[in-house]
Amino acid sequence: MNIQLGRSKTVRRAYGIDEIALVPGGRTVDPEITDTSWNLGGINREIPIIASAMDGVVDVQMAASLSELGALGVLNIEGIQTRYEDTSPVLDQISSVGKEDFVPLMQKLYSQPITEDLIRQRIGEIKTKKGIAAVSGTPLAAIRFGKTIAEAGADLFFVQGTVVSTEHIGPEGRESLNLESLCKTLGIPVVMGNCVTYDVALQLMRAGASGVMVGIGPGAACTSRGVLGVGIPQATAVADCAAARNDYESETGRYVPIIADGGIVTGGDICKCIACGADAVMIGSPIARAKEAPGRGFHWGMATPSPVLPRGTRINVGTTGSLERIIRGPAILDDGTHNLLGALKTSMGTLGARTIKEMQQVEVVVAPALLTEGKVYQKAQQLGMGK
Repeated sequence: MNIQLGRSKTVRRAYGIDEIALVPGGRTVDPEITDTSWNLGGINREIPIIASAMDGVVDVQMAASLSELGALGVLNIEGIQTRYEDTSPVLDQISSVGKEDFVPLMQKLYSQPITEDLIRQRIGEIKTKKGIAAVSGTPLAAIRFGKTIAEAGADLFFVQGTVVSTEHIGPEGRESLNLESLCKTLGIPVVMGNCVTYDVALQLMRAGASGVMVGIGPGAACTSRGVLGVGIPQATAVADCAAARNDYESETGRYVPIIADGGIVTGGDICKCIACGADAVMIGSPIARAKEAPGRGFHWGMATPSPVLPRGTRINVGTTGSLERIIRGPAILDDGTHNLLGALKTSMGTLGARTIKEMQQVEVVVAPALLTEGKVYQKAQQLGMGK
């Protein structure tokens, strides 16, 4: 429904994850027989969860552990892992500095040059630990390091920026990334993002993307919406981009997974993103709470250390349990942040969905009161959903 914002502008209503609810149908399924598997670039995964390419979330060991658990972790090739041989002192500094000194410290730490040797080394270390070597970089990094990434044996390359498009107008004489050429020549599957609209998602698929990441600004440590005023609430963005995926599959016969990226904290958030059309989710802060996470209980965004316009902050997420407890359980918290796989399988069973594709078809309603209705005591006592 279009709304008249003013005489010169007509807008449409967009919805966030917290504003919707999933509706049970006429059947239920035993959660034990639900199938949560999905495929990205020819790689099958049991769990549709990807850990974000953020320095406080994924290092070599986390990437390997996530692979072993049936999920996926993505290493940031423009982060501290490829700037410093020994990252432990750097992570200690980031976790101990005061709020006022945080951004200047990050800008200083991230001014250390990236080395191709460390890119090769980190990819090799993940492979040695029998993990899936998925790495992420900006379009500029793809230009500079794409060949190195492929030669080092990476399994997946995520080309990721606040906004990624197939038509970029840059300064005269400066090289721009040709995404279609990258997909054709790199030799490994390329996942692209982020985007939030039908048209751009379709363009990225036509350029050869093996997956498309959806979400601008909803992440726990991201401040892009405040700094740039850019973004679309996640439920609407995912549904729009999923429509592009479906139309592209009808047009070409090729299925390109949609990955909801940002603003996803609980098992319920994961379920709602998939019901809106996502094939998987990319999450940061829930994984940053694992005792194995490199961030020491802190989480910060990829755009935080920008030398000219930081678009992220550091948040204290704490440490609530092991990575396995967060991903596969058993849960010891009642707020939906533990046993994310169990939450998804139980929701699928309740909704009568045996597969991810069936979950994408369940009924969704607009429900602004979903998280507050009847929760007076939880809110007053800061328990469960009232924390």
